[in-house]
Amino acid sequence: MSPPTRPSLLRRGAALVLLCALLPAVVPAGTPPATASSVYLCTGYKPCAQAGMPSSGYGAANDTMYWRMYAGHNCTNYVAYRLIQAGMSTERPWSGTGMAYNWGHAMKDITDKVPAVGSVAWWDRNVSGAGSSGHVAIVEEVVSDTEIIISEDSWSGDFHWRRIIKDGTTWPTGFIHFVDKKVTNKVAPRITGTAQVGATLKAAKGRWKPKPSYSFQWLADLVPIPGATAQTFSPGPDQVGAQLSVRVTASKAEFTPGVVDTPATTPVVKGELVSTTPPEISGDAEVEAVLTATPGAWATAPDTTELRWKSDGKVIPGSSGQPQLTLTKAMVGTTITAVEVAQRAGFIRATAPAPQALGPVVQGVIEVTSPFEATGRNHYGSALTLVPGVTEPQDVALTYTWWRDGVRIVGADAATYELADADVGHEIIGKVTMSKPRYQPIARRFSFGRTTTPSSVVLKAKGRKGKAAVRVLVSAPGAVPSGPVTIKSGKASTTVGLENGAARVVLRDLRAGTRKVKVLYAGSETVLRGRALTEVVVKKPRKKP
Repeated sequence: MSPPTRPSLLRRGAALVLLCALLPAVVPAGTPPATASSVYLCTGYKPCAQAGMPSSGYGAANDTMYWRMYAGHNCTNYVAYRLIQAGMSTERPWSGTGMAYNWGHAMKDITDKVPAVGSVAWWDRNVSGAGSSGHVAIVEEVVSDTEIIISEDSWSGDFHWRRIIKDGTTWPTGFIHFVDKKVTNKVAPRITGTAQVGATLKAAKGRWKPKPSYSFQWLADLVPIPGATAQTFSPGPDQVGAQLSVRVTASKAEFTPGVVDTPATTPVVKGELVSTTPPEISGDAEVEAVLTATPGAWATAPDTTELRWKSDGKVIPGSSGQPQLTLTKAMVGTTITAVEVAQRAGFIRATAPAPQALGPVVQGVIEVTSPFEATGRNHYGSALTLVPGVTEPQDVALTYTWWRDGVRIVGADAATYELADADVGHEIIGKVTMSKPRYQPIARRFSFGRTTTPSSVVLKAKGRKGKAAVRVLVSAPGAVPSGPVTIKSGKASTTVGLENGAARVVLRDLRAGTRKVKVLYAGSETVLRGRALTEVVVKKPRKKP
């Protein structure tokens, strides 16, 4: 039964109304019954609070009328209290009856079918078991478009939290959006990284207000990818050709989550298998020798790898997949290489060649039992000679080549080489190669360093009054001398640099008479030093009047 004092309030003014449910003889009960699509999660202010499902303080404040609704257990008074707590005015925002069934009609401009955290779940009269009074509740959580959790208080009933599933029996008539609290997006999320199999893509969360927690769902051509719910995602073979996007859900307690899909990537392309360590082959390139291959390593593990041996670039029949190769006479003269072929679903087939090239394949090894030697001074006009040592076998052919700064000297193919103008200032190398049919050729290399050249210094001096004009000419075969020259006469001395092998100076403050003049050339990296001496007659200076 409804309280006997409250009908008198109704008679005192239409402004004081408002029940979610009246007497059963007048209207049905205002709380929809729990059915298969409506499950009570808790009942009562204290038990609900202990279960983490509070009334937001209404249990201690329900003796007050809000928006001119009846105090106590009453759906409209509870919802009015919650809306005032959320910042709304203490005055009801519409005129006319405050009965629950009227709320959605009175506030039709902000009523729709979309649930949101903080919105008012509204049941019109005589729907979903709400009775003729209708019913209102607060949406506490939106689990999905077809599942919500509400809190409610009911006339002649108690306070509850309830889970409602949309199946046509207890779903609200609509949702009134007075003061919905939504997480809103300020800067859109986006995807960083390359849309390629094996690469790592990352969802940049964007910026939201208020600060939420995040969840992610990766999509391929707008279809959710099972299990792809982390902030990062590495496309697999199934995503090749698809465009990827991320659905970012920003959630915060007591707020409706914000959901934004990022722009799609370009279609996912196949990945690239990257070799981090190439395969290696080892062994002697001799007939009947066994070569061994060591597999390489890859940044992404391949599904399969296969080693392929090659002779002069052609795959050797029957050798693929074998870790070892026995050299035969048919391979003499050829170079043996190997390549590792890697394959993985969703990746481009890749190859990694071994850096070693063994060969040409020979039938023996030449050994030097007594060393070869190099004789001679690397100086212009001298001769350099490579003196043969002793080999095993002894009947090897010796081939000589001479090199100037790494470039082979045409026509220089004897054991002795005469140094000429063109060699001055350059590094000379002699090389002897030992060869024999079906044997591995070997070579010895000798560096003689840079070729030097002698200098020739010519000194010319002409006397003047108290001074001497001196000219120095320095020449050298195969080079234009440069560097400093020092000219001295008595205590007079000066140092100048050569220009195109020449220098001019004037020695001053010389005493009259025959004076010796000498020049010292310091030499350079290529041209050796030199000196010269001469005499000059210095005239007596004219006396000033």
